[in-house]
Amino acid sequence: MENLLAVLAFLPWLDWVALLVFFAAWIGYAQFARRNAVSRGSLLAATNRERHRWMLEVTYREVRVVDGIVMQSLSTSPSFFASTTILIIGGLLAVLGASDQASELVREIPFAASTSTLVFDLKLILLAGIFVYAFFRFTWSMRQYTFGALLVAAAPGHDRFAADPSLSREAFADRAGHIVALAAETFNDGLRAYYISFAAIAWFFSPFAMMLATLGVIYILYQREFHSDVLAVLQEDVDGH
Repeated sequence: MENLLAVLAFLPWLDWVALLVFFAAWIGYAQFARRNAVSRGSLLAATNRERHRWMLEVTYREVRVVDGIVMQSLSTSPSFFASTTILIIGGLLAVLGASDQASELVREIPFAASTSTLVFDLKLILLAGIFVYAFFRFTWSMRQYTFGALLVAAAPGHDRFAADPSLSREAFADRAGHIVALAAETFNDGLRAYYISFAAIAWFFSPFAMMLATLGVIYILYQREFHSDVLAVLQEDVDGH
């Protein structure tokens, strides 16, 4: 019990509330977006329909060079972000090694909260942890796109689909489209971590700023995933408008 109280006393209660709001909003929104993607209609659900349609068209194509190029292009984005994330993590670790000077610099910023070097280090560790999570999601997305490319390369020829009743175009489209959709969802998790990192940066100013920034980021994510103009365009064909 004494150890628990010592841990709780490590930060002011308002900072603990800010951390609770931060993680609850991040994890809660991720679960909400995943569970309501189809029922509410999200960007991910709309693009997943296009991925399934793409993989269905693959079964009709004799030459699939374009599909390989598209798959390679899709895997470029997570590769770029994974490389960038490594640089960010390196920069944060460098700042962590010189946290005394960095904390003094932050204290000179107007409206920034004055904290101990230990608390400042904790804020840097939180940021580093977010980008480590993003790095793992981006690299896993890259691997999943590789698996999708393997499925496209191993797909039977279009004439075999027509000649062999045991080969189902829909079954292949479901399988390959699901793999590519998982890669996109994993990439989306990494991007969401980038967005939420801005809320973590606000913690350097104050716990109130962190909570406001967290709610603001979640609102922006919700608007873009469920009410964006791009989503409306993608849904036109589905809704028959």
